[in-house]
Amino acid sequence: MKARTQWLALSSIAAIVLAGAITYGAISFVNYQQRQSAPSTVKTITATVRASGPRVVFRNTATGQGYGLVASVPLDNPAAPRVVTDRACDRVYETEQDIACLRTNRGVVTTFEAVVTDASGKQLASWALPGIPSRTRISQDSRFVASTAFITGMSYATVGFSTQTVIKGADGSDYGHLEDFTTLIDGDRLTAIDRNFWGVTFGADADTFYATAASGGKTWLVRGDLRARTMMSVRENAECPSLSPDGLHVAYKKKVSSGPDSRWAIAVLDLATDQETVLSEKHSVDDQVEWLDDTTLLYGLVNAKVAGDSDVWSIPIDDGSAPVVYIKHAWSPSVVR
Repeated sequence: MKARTQWLALSSIAAIVLAGAITYGAISFVNYQQRQSAPSTVKTITATVRASGPRVVFRNTATGQGYGLVASVPLDNPAAPRVVTDRACDRVYETEQDIACLRTNRGVVTTFEAVVTDASGKQLASWALPGIPSRTRISQDSRFVASTAFITGMSYATVGFSTQTVIKGADGSDYGHLEDFTTLIDGDRLTAIDRNFWGVTFGADADTFYATAASGGKTWLVRGDLRARTMMSVRENAECPSLSPDGLHVAYKKKVSSGPDSRWAIAVLDLATDQETVLSEKHSVDDQVEWLDDTTLLYGLVNAKVAGDSDVWSIPIDDGSAPVVYIKHAWSPSVVR
């Protein structure tokens, strides 16, 4: 009788969870459709072929037709009408050769996946994500793709969140989860069950990468070796790194206050001198920054006044200037030179 009671209880819980998932998926799908149905609030050009030339690629967050689709603007004219594709992504990263798209497949049951395509749009690889898309990067030579998704929780501020970060070849070959790599923190191997990794950025040789390691409420910038499947700590209190094109600096978000008003600032580390500079952005940044060039960063900030909207901002790393809006109604920027 006791076993039957337990089975019935578990069945009831499973039914509730399934019903909740179905409800969430249905509501998300309806909201997404409604947001896309009106005319766009920005000037757009419908793409018949992939944009070419130096450009910034991003997720379009302007309300109306084209919402949530991958778009681009010329690198030398970010205020130009945006070229909008038919590709929907939550996170996007593009090189001249390939495109990585992390997306939500909305429906009665919502699923998540990563898809890699070449410049012609041909699919090269795809894999299921265990939860909400978070970060993606492609190596400069387009050999490797990294993706991060949440397993539980909605953001890095959530207590008890869990992530899954994998590195794959653009052809779909699997280099495994970062959790399976050997990680040394100040010389000691990190084996704690609560360890998490996210935010990969690749070096020029692609075998070298940087990422975030986390455990016990602490985070570290780690330097990885893909061939050796190892990572070693570089600095504590650093998240979502991004390596500059010249390989001289790593930018990341740094936690500067805790509690209900937790805030992450943008910091830049000079790899040669080990000198860290915290930039003048006063908003809390929950993004993996992108380098516009060797001295300027791009990053997304959520628009607190409009649900589902965000803007891409820019800030120089060396003269103390205040940040400015670079592209309105945009998210997840990547620079294609």
